[in-house]
Amino acid sequence: MTESSSADAVLATANVVPHRKKYARKKIAAIEAAARVFADKGFHGATTQDIAAEMGIQQGSLYYYFKSKEAALQEVCEYDFSNYVQRMKKICAKDQPFEAKMLAIVTSHLTNYSQKSNAMKVHNEQRLYLPAERRVVLKELGTTYRRLLEQTLAEGIAQGLVRNDIDTHFVAYSIIGICNSWGANLFRDDSLDVFETIEQCSDLILYGTLNKR
Repeated sequence: MTESSSADAVLATANVVPHRKKYARKKIAAIEAAARVFADKGFHGATTQDIAAEMGIQQGSLYYYFKSKEAALQEVCEYDFSNYVQRMKKICAKDQPFEAKMLAIVTSHLTNYSQKSNAMKVHNEQRLYLPAERRVVLKELGTTYRRLLEQTLAEGIAQGLVRNDIDTHFVAYSIIGICNSWGANLFRDDSLDVFETIEQCSDLILYGTLNKR
């Protein structure tokens, strides 16, 4: 496990050791506070004092939650992305039609942005400020997400619903790119309707732009 354990790991431990529940709640509050600070000031503009002030604690007490500013950024990036991948796993495990599964994937992807997730914003915009060794878990999570999407596309091919000549790796990356781009727009622009955006992205992904023949 990395120096900074994920929030999921903290909660899992709390379920086994009751006296850690209070710490687990505070740890998640610390991650969310760091996410707000990084989303507002950026990694280089933020300080550990800023994070401590956001939590309402002394700077020295922050060490109880994060060993460094880098560790805080790592945990913020892993926090929401881990939940993101868990939702993807649940969607892909369900026995449902291909189109319904793809709609659920797009909905899950974009809804997180519409909820103004600071952690996801920080992940998308600032994770590359982490050294390579601190991005190992993030890379694994990203690979898991993409492979689940590739698996869903392969199921569509097997069912005769998706062209059998597509490159599932390329298409999966493209779908992620579309959702990330429109997700960022949802985060920035309150005038955008999340349901309309989900519908338009799903329509483009499933049916493309050509007239049906």
